[in-house]
Amino acid sequence: MTLVSEHIESDTRERILEVAERLFRQMGYQKTTVGDIAKELRMSPANVYRFFESKKAIHQAVARGLMGEVELEARRIVAKPGPVLERFRELLTTIHRMNSERYVGDSKLHEMVAIAMEEDWDVCVAHIECIAAIIGQVIAQGVASGEFEAPDLQLASLCSCTAMIRFFHPQMIAQAANKPGPSIDQMIDFVIAGLTPRH
Repeated sequence: MTLVSEHIESDTRERILEVAERLFRQMGYQKTTVGDIAKELRMSPANVYRFFESKKAIHQAVARGLMGEVELEARRIVAKPGPVLERFRELLTTIHRMNSERYVGDSKLHEMVAIAMEEDWDVCVAHIECIAAIIGQVIAQGVASGEFEAPDLQLASLCSCTAMIRFFHPQMIAQAANKPGPSIDQMIDFVIAGLTPRH
């Protein structure tokens, strides 16, 4: 395959995903068909199937893209200079904010995430593992600078993620929105207290 045709193929894949995400947001995942996506792109459903074997494969790629945006922003925060404590707080609040913006205010996208969690669990697991690893990187930086204490880095990152689940998990963010509980800042303070060296 030539470089030009590879570029066209990649471009077509991107267009399919952009249109699919827009239709999932407008009509909902369940109501959107591959035919709807094809019609919007002025191509045949058969052509869409050349790039994605099923509607589920399109759904997985859209979900992966949305999760990838959160991962990209999380990595950017980790790579920034500055005190670890500030970046740790920014990291946790950013993951919460991005997940809230993407999934909670948008009932159609929320439906898509619920389906991803039921049907495409591998995509979700990969994302959870990635976010836990990124949080682990910041904790490791904090241990190196003396701001944090964590004899077991993997356990510290898993415990931090578990503590923040109400603020990270799209369905739990939605369900907990009007229920009593700690604020995100109170929860982050609690997590930081657990990582603070006990001199």
